[in-house]
Amino acid sequence: MSGVKMLTVSADEGEQRLDRWFKRRFPQITQGNVEKMCRTGQVRVDSARCKASDRVIPGQTIRIPPLPDSEAPSRPRDGGVSAADAKMIQNAVIWKDDHIIILNKPPGLPSQGGSGQGDRHVDGLTEALKFGYKDRPKLVHRLDKDTSGLLMLARTDRVARGLSEALRHRLTRKIYWAAVAGVPNPRKGSIKYGLMKAPGHGRGADSEKMVCVHPAKMDEFPDAKRAQTDFFVLWFLGARLSWMALEPVTGRTHQLRAHMAEMGHPILGDGKYGGSGTENMGDGWGASIGGDISRKLHLHARMLKVQHPITKEMMTWTAPLPEHMQRTWKMLDWGEKDVPADPFGDE
Repeated sequence: MSGVKMLTVSADEGEQRLDRWFKRRFPQITQGNVEKMCRTGQVRVDSARCKASDRVIPGQTIRIPPLPDSEAPSRPRDGGVSAADAKMIQNAVIWKDDHIIILNKPPGLPSQGGSGQGDRHVDGLTEALKFGYKDRPKLVHRLDKDTSGLLMLARTDRVARGLSEALRHRLTRKIYWAAVAGVPNPRKGSIKYGLMKAPGHGRGADSEKMVCVHPAKMDEFPDAKRAQTDFFVLWFLGARLSWMALEPVTGRTHQLRAHMAEMGHPILGDGKYGGSGTENMGDGWGASIGGDISRKLHLHARMLKVQHPITKEMMTWTAPLPEHMQRTWKMLDWGEKDVPADPFGDE
């Protein structure tokens, strides 16, 4: 990394130790390096000196000093973006103004670099999203690599802080669409299982697996964080498949995927949480269907509603389904216009 960078702690990164936040963003760097940079004042939080063990919260700004190339986060060298990648990420823009950029992120593209994520990710492609600005736009939140849909970027540090604050105080609404195994009963409600990282998994976000903790047992697991997902069955096919609207009230890692699996209705194509068995034979949910359904994850950030940090206008965006989900919807004769855009709106 050349030059000093100012990075904002995003809402979905939550409250955590500075050294853990730093190593998630820069997985190649050592613990000793983090502690030395803090001790010498090279790393600062909201312009103040800090320790590696200090806790950071969403909205805070972290000063990152120049890092050796061997310790730089995964991104194209010299900030370069190929012509093909520039075209791809620019075509993903569905709305922009002088303050915000909204992407419809394609599935398979990580939001950020990190352990196992490779060199190609949204954060590494933001050089192609400057659109005349001096600085690259900043990610305000993230989506899992295989989750498609709406992703919000801020064009200035001020806007990034405002959007992070809105996310942290739940002033932003996000609705996801998913295809899941079976049909939940009841057809609408909330799942409030806590979430904690499963033992024995790596530190990178994509390698993590989360396990659910019953609300009554939260006190027994100090590492568990409270989580809530509201759900609504929009359509279903017999007893085998359902089209779900999911609203994460909290924003935990893999929250929607883990919660749906805990309900016994994993998201189609989710190998990590048991939703990849689309070709099972006999009377299973995939019988006579699975061979025609893509093995990719069927989870899409469909709607985003947020108060504009500058104009204060409430704004809403929707993103069309990715190609593999469009094929599934067409095969099942599910029409996007046949369901309410916001089934939770009257609650």
